[in-house]
Amino acid sequence: MENATMKNMLLPPEKCMTMADVRAAIDELDHDIVTLLAERMRYIDAAARIKTSRETVRDEARKSEVIDKVAEAARQHGLPVDLARALYDQLVEYSIAHELARFDADAKSA
Repeated sequence: MENATMKNMLLPPEKCMTMADVRAAIDELDHDIVTLLAERMRYIDAAARIKTSRETVRDEARKSEVIDKVAEAARQHGLPVDLARALYDQLVEYSIAHELARFDADAKSA
């Protein structure tokens, strides 16, 4: 299992002189993003294991809190806030569905 701490040596965008430079950096970033998303999903699996009630899986207040924090981080880093909100809305909804399925599978095997 790969550790999610990224130690890439990307060429800064302003120093990219060719499309090959840009594409190599994007490919490395995409790898890092997928690695972090995979680690995030392992925490979703842990949540399904820890929660004692299926009704606690969907938590709209927590969903809003997560998306608001992401929106603030997006603002701080110059990422379009609407993009961050849309991506995380989809990510959280997928995570909830995954957690429900995992919760149900764990309940059947217990």
